[in-house]
Amino acid sequence: MGPTVFSAAVEGATDEAILSRIVQHAGGTLGPTYGKQGKDFLRRKISGFNNAARFSPWIVLVDLNSDFDCAPALKKEWLPIPAEKMCLRIAVHKIESWLLSDIENISRFLRVSRTRLPQNPEHEADPKAILVNIAAHSSSGSIRQDMFPRPGSGRKVGPAYSARIIEFIGSTWQPDKASLISPSLKSSIDAIKIMINKPAHG
Repeated sequence: MGPTVFSAAVEGATDEAILSRIVQHAGGTLGPTYGKQGKDFLRRKISGFNNAARFSPWIVLVDLNSDFDCAPALKKEWLPIPAEKMCLRIAVHKIESWLLSDIENISRFLRVSRTRLPQNPEHEADPKAILVNIAAHSSSGSIRQDMFPRPGSGRKVGPAYSARIIEFIGSTWQPDKASLISPSLKSSIDAIKIMINKPAHG
């Protein structure tokens, strides 16, 4: 038997890159990935994804944001009765907290001092904004230009923010190190491992 293949649904391209890395780390493979149209899209489609998870393994990954006080509250609202093969995972408060939790590697990648990084990224309300602002202090001009928005652009991130994040995930990010600081990442990795090791029926 080969590795367990998960279908998935995510908010965006960076989330897909993170999830692929986590599933690989856990010993599985990420298959078709749906969504990538934001959180509201996932909310509308969750029942369909859950129905599909009656037959094959699925992961839905969303940010907690400030929509709910805690991950269990979101799960209860979105998916009170998950299918046997459904794995709904929630990043607290945003997926960027999982990247910031690998302090050593993210500081090296961004070329900033480790002292600029938060010690408990999951306690931060907007880890994405923090990551962008940290990049503004990079000793690399190209990272500053790529990740920090240009004055007057009206954007929250730089023009190549997603590309840089995906580069970091693929080349440097270590989920095992990040999970030592990030409880929601650790619980997600553990849940995926449980799904992979679950005996098949029939």
